[in-house]
Amino acid sequence: MRRPKRQVIGFYVARGEYGFLSNLYPCHLMLDGIVFNSSEHAYQFGKPKDPQVAHWLMQAPFPRLAAITAHHLSVYDIRSDWKDVKADRMREVVRAKFSQNPDLKDKLLATGDADLVEKSNDSYWGSGQFGNGMNMLGQILEQVRGELKK
Repeated sequence: MRRPKRQVIGFYVARGEYGFLSNLYPCHLMLDGIVFNSSEHAYQFGKPKDPQVAHWLMQAPFPRLAAITAHHLSVYDIRSDWKDVKADRMREVVRAKFSQNPDLKDKLLATGDADLVEKSNDSYWGSGQFGNGMNMLGQILEQVRGELKK
């Protein structure tokens, strides 16, 4: 007997019905004793090895500019263990975003048991250019959704 297919909710930009799932969605959250203007700001704050660079990234007026700037950091400015800790950092950020913003928590829980897929070309965080990406952001969102259901 075949199991019914689960609903797939795709998201990427911070617009539309599911734009709140994007890290680019503007919302305040506190992590590391700091209030951030978006989950993208909070995530990228963890990337530089120099605290001055991290605080400088926080000043980006829009989440997408924090992302663009952080993506262009020199390898010398990035923590040497970033590849090992970035998923844990994202999990902390996503957990903070949805546990500290009740309206966003309700929206996340309203996705039920749907598969959440970041429709980006990023093969690690999203579905990848050819749909064979790891979709780590989607997986983390689903994990946090499960935690919040309890």
